[in-house]
Amino acid sequence: MNFKEIEDILVKHVPTNAVGFCVSLWQEYPFNFKLRKARQSKVGDFTCKTGHVPQITVNRDLHPFLFLMTYVHEVAHLRVHQLHGFKAEAHGDEWKSVFQNLMQPLLNSEIFTEPLLSGLKKHMASPKASSFADSELTHLFRSVDDREKESVLLSHIPEGSVFHLHGKWFRKGKLRRTRVLCKEVNTRRQYLVPVDAVIKLGQLYFT
Repeated sequence: MNFKEIEDILVKHVPTNAVGFCVSLWQEYPFNFKLRKARQSKVGDFTCKTGHVPQITVNRDLHPFLFLMTYVHEVAHLRVHQLHGFKAEAHGDEWKSVFQNLMQPLLNSEIFTEPLLSGLKKHMASPKASSFADSELTHLFRSVDDREKESVLLSHIPEGSVFHLHGKWFRKGKLRRTRVLCKEVNTRRQYLVPVDAVIKLGQLYFT
């Protein structure tokens, strides 16, 4: 992969004022960068096999703000790997420190709008393995994405409702902090589903 290829991708997917910084991250430690179609289980990943060029992937359908944060998240994994090999924990203290340092130059009003900027600064004080583990930040990302404004979240529907998620039908149960105990309709197995999960609505059942 060369400079022009990485720049062409980033110009289309991150905020304009962040392109130069993102390209410079690639220049320091070059890696293969690929776009992926929407994945339900993740928005990006980093892989590195002995003897191969490191690879980072990001889902192509992400809003530019989320794409940017995901890109930097994965570059932080690359930096940690360069420093510690396979010894460091995936989202341990080494990764948190590198991620915080890489995000710091981006946390300004020339790149992110309010109130997302304030939410990001709060989140980056102790970043989580996934931004979606921070329900407040998830809400802020969705608030700036016109495609997400019509989404139905699990938190929007009443207890007892039937909904579709990941190819299965569930019935919403009791709230357990940030997750909801839900029962799969066919198997009757119970699962804890994030309260901010985007769902497809079925018919409603009231008790």
